[in-house]
Amino acid sequence: MSKSKGNARAFPPVRKSLGQHFLSDPRILARIADALALAPDETVVEIGAGRGALTEQLLARAGRVIAIEVDRMLAARLRERYAGEPRLDVVERDVLETNLGVLAGGDFALVGNVPYYITTPILFHALHPPRPTRAVYLVQKEVADRLSASPGTKAYGALTVNVRALAAAETLFRVAPGAFSPAPSVDSAVVRITPRAQPAIAPDEEEAFRVFVQQAFGMRRKQMRRVVRSLLSVPPQRADELLAAAGIDPEARPETLTPEQFAALLRGQESGVRDQGVPG
Repeated sequence: MSKSKGNARAFPPVRKSLGQHFLSDPRILARIADALALAPDETVVEIGAGRGALTEQLLARAGRVIAIEVDRMLAARLRERYAGEPRLDVVERDVLETNLGVLAGGDFALVGNVPYYITTPILFHALHPPRPTRAVYLVQKEVADRLSASPGTKAYGALTVNVRALAAAETLFRVAPGAFSPAPSVDSAVVRITPRAQPAIAPDEEEAFRVFVQQAFGMRRKQMRRVVRSLLSVPPQRADELLAAAGIDPEARPETLTPEQFAALLRGQESGVRDQGVPG
């Protein structure tokens, strides 16, 4: 941390367009790195390495650190600072245009203080196979609440279902605005995402599932009978048949369904379409 403080004046100006809020509390940085439970021979990919505060903590725990930073000036500073560190690779690139699994070249953990304005795209991008063994993110507290919400609660929504169909999500601890420079206008939280050994959906179902869930929550106050009729363009009897096959009460609302129920409903519709196309 002393290197960062000693060179603080040399840091490039904060770029608000990139949502930059640099975490500077050493205790919180250590807790984030510890939450990954890294082995000495593991590879960890860091999203948004920024000024290198978390990078330093990761290098103290991992065998290899791949730091992704889209800001050209910050990436240059990281390369300069760690010029003699062979275990660190600084990658100047947009994370959303980066295949994380290919970049890591094998199993990897993932961590990042992600820009709040693109948190959801990053979460979904990181869940594309090959997935990290686990991921720890610093996110807006509202997002953390949504990720860990239970069915039937106000915070439970499309993000909850889409992430939990593929992974377990848990909120670890909160972070106050004063821990950042500059301070954000909202509270933050650290979450851990661990891919499920048996996801609710297969890789070839992910896109259709995501769209279906998002559309269903666009009608979250409607009963599922109405939702299915509208989104799947089926008559009332067929809607009831699909819901019954998936074990869903026709009068239930989207905000009460589990990821597994959404998956069963979508598969039932796809199965019916395939069956209709089979010649008699």
